[in-house]
Amino acid sequence: MYLYNVTIKIDINRADEWLTWMREKHIPEVMATQYFTEHRICRLVDEGDLEGITFAIQYTCNTIDDFLAYKIKAAPALQKDHSEKFGNDFIAFRTLMEIL
Repeated sequence: MYLYNVTIKIDINRADEWLTWMREKHIPEVMATQYFTEHRICRLVDEGDLEGITFAIQYTCNTIDDFLAYKIKAAPALQKDHSEKFGNDFIAFRTLMEIL
């Protein structure tokens, strides 16, 4: 199994809007692709950052082929939608990890 982790630091002034949008729109759209079997939202516990809040959205998939298909077929449009919605108010870092 594989864990696709998307770490996002969002401007503190847009964090509530972003979290709602992720829960109600983006994550359901990602899960509707059927490449992932589950997801979770984590928040970095960091008291010293007044500029932004950091979240990790984690998606689990069964095979590397599922992830690669998502990356090629679905991710570009979903990431574009996110970028258009939140512009320069976020930074993102994506990683893929094998679950051992």
